[in-house]
Amino acid sequence: MSYDMLIPKLIFLTKGLGRHKEKLASFEESLRDAGLASQNLVQTSSIIAPRSKIITRKRALDYLKPGQILFVVISRNETNEPNRLISASVGLAIPRDRNQYGYLSEHHAYGDNAKTAGDYAEDLAAQMLATTLGIEFDVNQSWDEKEEVFKLSGKIIETRNITQTATGTSDRWWTSVVACAGFIMKWMMDPEPRNK
Repeated sequence: MSYDMLIPKLIFLTKGLGRHKEKLASFEESLRDAGLASQNLVQTSSIIAPRSKIITRKRALDYLKPGQILFVVISRNETNEPNRLISASVGLAIPRDRNQYGYLSEHHAYGDNAKTAGDYAEDLAAQMLATTLGIEFDVNQSWDEKEEVFKLSGKIIETRNITQTATGTSDRWWTSVVACAGFIMKWMMDPEPRNK
């Protein structure tokens, strides 16, 4: 296998929510909701390979096979406290120069709604990319202010996030949330996706 076979060609974002009496089963349910329960997930750090293409979850799931190793950046959170708000989010930042690498970030929190958690994860990814690209900004600015600086620089083409939130149930069952960025490698890409 050549080195190129280990560089992700495609990236997809997905999220899920699970509830169960048992904590582990709750996590399993969240992976089922995200479409990832039949893969063996391997957590990686936060680099988006140059020239990677973002695809939809639906298209990505066509490439996956049961039992397969899948490299992911994953954020997860869980609670069994009634009414406790939890979130899991993955942020993404892509440079305009597609020969440069981008960044992913994972963030989980208690008490943050989807917008707050998502903005935070997106801000983290954008800040990491901005420092790599030499964009100067004030870390104390709000996300909206930093986002404007990043856009005006012309060096960052896209930022986004995927976020799952939920509130703990009154029966004290476990509630789990996940957000993931999955990597599809060249060797995983058959001439035709298996479900087409």
